[in-house]
Amino acid sequence: MEVSEARLRRDIESNAEFGSVPVEDGHARTVLTGTDANRAAREFFIERCRDAGMTVSVDAVGNIVARWVPESADPDADPVAAGSHLDSVPEGGIFDGPLGVFAALESVRAIQEADIELARPVEVVSLTEEEGQRFGGGLVGSAVAAGDMTVEEAHELSDDGQTLREALDDIGFLGEGAIDASEWDAWLELHIEQGTRLEDAGIAAGIVTSITGLSRCAIEVSGEADHAGTTPMGQRADALAAASEFVLDVEDAANETVAVESSSAVGTVGKVGVGPNAPNVIPGSVDLSLDVRDVNPDAIESIVDRARASLARIEEDRDVEISFERPWHRDPVPMSDRARDAFSAASESAGVAATAMHSGAAHDTMFMAQVTDAGLLFAPSRNGISHNPAEWTDWEDCAAATRVLAGAIAHLASD
Repeated sequence: MEVSEARLRRDIESNAEFGSVPVEDGHARTVLTGTDANRAAREFFIERCRDAGMTVSVDAVGNIVARWVPESADPDADPVAAGSHLDSVPEGGIFDGPLGVFAALESVRAIQEADIELARPVEVVSLTEEEGQRFGGGLVGSAVAAGDMTVEEAHELSDDGQTLREALDDIGFLGEGAIDASEWDAWLELHIEQGTRLEDAGIAAGIVTSITGLSRCAIEVSGEADHAGTTPMGQRADALAAASEFVLDVEDAANETVAVESSSAVGTVGKVGVGPNAPNVIPGSVDLSLDVRDVNPDAIESIVDRARASLARIEEDRDVEISFERPWHRDPVPMSDRARDAFSAASESAGVAATAMHSGAAHDTMFMAQVTDAGLLFAPSRNGISHNPAEWTDWEDCAAATRVLAGAIAHLASD
């Protein structure tokens, strides 16, 4: 099989024009679900799939499936599916998502040109609203495909008064039914690493062993707003000072967990809202987020438990009231041995160096792994930068990882 680096590059560069944002350095695009840029990206993808002789369908949440049935394949056999997403964060890079979509398409073209006989159909998939910038918290299309969310629930997700259903209808991508990932023989996704491990090691591909678990917590600290000039220091119930102490406690808890329990654990307070947020008023209320991730579920619990203990101590010491909720939790998701073995065999056959690694970010594959054999493959990211115009993966690395993906698809679809 010969993957065309030039053809893959043309596809990704053409896709980068949709929602392109002028920036001084790098390449930026803003492709939010249900926008004109999203419509254009979807239409271009469909056109390229049809050029490859594939039939295309769109489901009720806008997931796009391009299907190829080789002459040698049983059309009724469960297909091997591969893909990713086309939406982006505001002023995001050009590889996050599109690399996986167009690498899957290039894999099909490479298999076709090599005239390899397959026993199963192959489907190339673009999933809706992975980034969660408008509707829901992300991974919407994959959640519906895996049965974790209903079509009706997805349709009700809204942004500024517009529902997902209305947005998809507006751009002509409100299809029918819902793809069922449990009917796939396997699912594969190629994604940029969004870290530096591959670059640091000089390795072209990372075979993911598991996707991190994630707990998302919400904290509210209630003190008493008062005059910044007339309230003595000893009589204050400063919500922001209390919250600041908590942030440092979280950092300590994560660092200690890394040192003694799991080197991959992380804890982040990433969102803070202060009220009344005025320069001459003692903060009376603070809302915080807590994001805890690791491939070891016990490590997640350790950090969350430490966070709860910190809040209890701060509440008592600082004369504030604190509430704690944990509205969102996902356990770590292991990748299937079958998919990992297919990637390993393909990397060896293609002469592409690969290493095993975990994913610290959530991806559509975490839902697919609940219902079918799923695998996730990483390509290097320059300086680990992502969700940023400086996001970059060298074209030769894109092609090398695509050769591994193509070999894994052929391996699984030949069974």
